Amino acid sequence: MQTINDTIVAISTPIGISALSITRLSGNNALNIAKKLTKSNDFTPRYAHLKYIYNTNGNIIDKCIVIYFKAPHSFSGEDIVEFQSHGGIAVPKNIVDECILLGAKLAKPGEFSKRAILNNKLDLSTAESISKLILAQSKQASEILARLLKGDLGNFIESFRKDLIEILAHIEVLIDYAQEDLPKDLESSIQKKLEDSIDKLDTIYKHSLSKQHIIDGHRLVIIGRPNVGKSSLLNKLLLKDRAIISNIAGTTRDALEESITINNQIIKIIDTAGIRKTSDKIEQIGVNKSLQYAKEATIIIALFDGSREFDDENIIEILNQNKDKIIIAAINKIDKEQLFDECKLKDFEMIKISMLDSSVIKLKDMIGQKISSDTINNQDIILSSSRQIECIKSCIVELQNAKENMIDFEIFSFHINTALHSLDLLTKPFCNDEMLDSMFSEFCLGK
Repeated sequence: MQTINDTIVAISTPIGISALSITRLSGNNALNIAKKLTKSNDFTPRYAHLKYIYNTNGNIIDKCIVIYFKAPHSFSGEDIVEFQSHGGIAVPKNIVDECILLGAKLAKPGEFSKRAILNNKLDLSTAESISKLILAQSKQASEILARLLKGDLGNFIESFRKDLIEILAHIEVLIDYAQEDLPKDLESSIQKKLEDSIDKLDTIYKHSLSKQHIIDGHRLVIIGRPNVGKSSLLNKLLLKDRAIISNIAGTTRDALEESITINNQIIKIIDTAGIRKTSDKIEQIGVNKSLQYAKEATIIIALFDGSREFDDENIIEILNQNKDKIIIAAINKIDKEQLFDECKLKDFEMIKISMLDSSVIKLKDMIGQKISSDTINNQDIILSSSRQIECIKSCIVELQNAKENMIDFEIFSFHINTALHSLDLLTKPFCNDEMLDSMFSEFCLGK
């Protein structure tokens, strides 16, 4: 079983044909393993050394740059050795294999970051930002996450934590010195500070929820009745034939997902099953999934058949239930005789398109305009993961419970302490190993 005392090794760069590859060793035995691999004892911390790497048979594996980072002045807080070798598949793998033969263990995903947190080199929120930054697919997301690397969230949490401790201290005064002549406005002052704290945290919570798609990418869902052209629209947006197109209603029974880039932002497009009343159990499952995808979307394109009379009350009902999202009502098949009543869509932004001309480009431009107006101020605090959002939500609930129990200082104090614990979970790993392992399993290998 792997422990924190083991020396770990992993390739930190993508595996494949490339000029360079970086293999990283971390742990108490990292330097000794490096000395055996290079047959050299000459390692000055933070200096680049050009060394031959040998296998256990004495044969040369590669000639590469070796850098030694002495603990605690390293990413993980432990001794780290990095081998900057030639790329490809064989050379980096051979280096890892030799490290394992010399006593290292293969690192799990995110294990270097986990050790950095346990050694107080990183807080939990910054580690999550690093992981998200590696996965970021848009300029705006990378800028937001890079800013979080400075520790903006951690600094805010520490400041907010001090405010709650101050409230707690004042409550303790009221409990311990209830018979004393205390300032008359002390209770009202505590209540005011608590309300301000709730408002401040609630603002960050709601703002982060509404902007999460900038970090994780937009989810665009195409909904409509069967045979209105949803799959054709998906193919047009992707510029390739991804979905099967047929005149038979109900051809798409399960959602299709593909990603495109518009205005430097990644958008996951989901083509859903046609929404209609059906006795077919399999088709109904697809319809139910379509409704769920609409709830989870940030952008909804509702497609209507312009060559048919309006019979889409259920689609309008779905749109009315999701007015907090970007909604575009697209009337398709304008190349045919029009029977559709446009007045039915007066509450929504509308565009007319045809799959037989370039009008879909206008729809794409409209989507681009919508998402381009969605920006974040450089001073805004943004939570970068669903775990962080849940921690803040729990903290808000406890603070609201405290507010409702101002007359009972003991219960009030309990809720403030519970709120502090929820707050600490944002940046500190007060969790069991199983939870930490689950969290870091989403990280890259070698990070």
